[in-house]
Amino acid sequence: MPDALESLDLDALPAEVRAVVLAARQDASNLTSQFAELEESNAALATQNAELEAINARLEHFVKELHQLVYGKRSEKLSPDERQLAFEDLEVATVEAEAQSETIEMTKPRKKRKPAQRNLGNLPDHLERIEQVIEPASITCPCGCGEMVRIGEDRTERLDIVPAQARVIVTIRPK
Repeated sequence: MPDALESLDLDALPAEVRAVVLAARQDASNLTSQFAELEESNAALATQNAELEAINARLEHFVKELHQLVYGKRSEKLSPDERQLAFEDLEVATVEAEAQSETIEMTKPRKKRKPAQRNLGNLPDHLERIEQVIEPASITCPCGCGEMVRIGEDRTERLDIVPAQARVIVTIRPK
């Protein structure tokens, strides 16, 4: 495409078409430069990733060695001095790994993840609420001792969606 745009005679074209062709040329050159920058960035990240993987593999090896020394079959036969040597080797390895990790330049800092914004169990306050109260047919006690007394109520909300209108229906059920 860029080769075809370069070979065009722009003087023979109308002004509007000429402007479009020039814009297309500019976009093509911008895309080429962005592509080159992305390739460089990708190569730098690949080398950084390889270095970090090598450091991780080395540290995992030291952890396995230490685990074998402390908990292996021959752990009872090791003297405290021999165990201390293993810990010193591990300390030296961690210092070296930290020194290497400081030399590796992080290209981009990690973005901190925002905590999830969750609304558990509560429907938005701005929605219209229609309250429906469910009352018993009669409030007189079936045993004949008088009127029943309301002890409490259960309140539930559910989302009712009417086309082009959202509202909340609140149901109150006396206990």
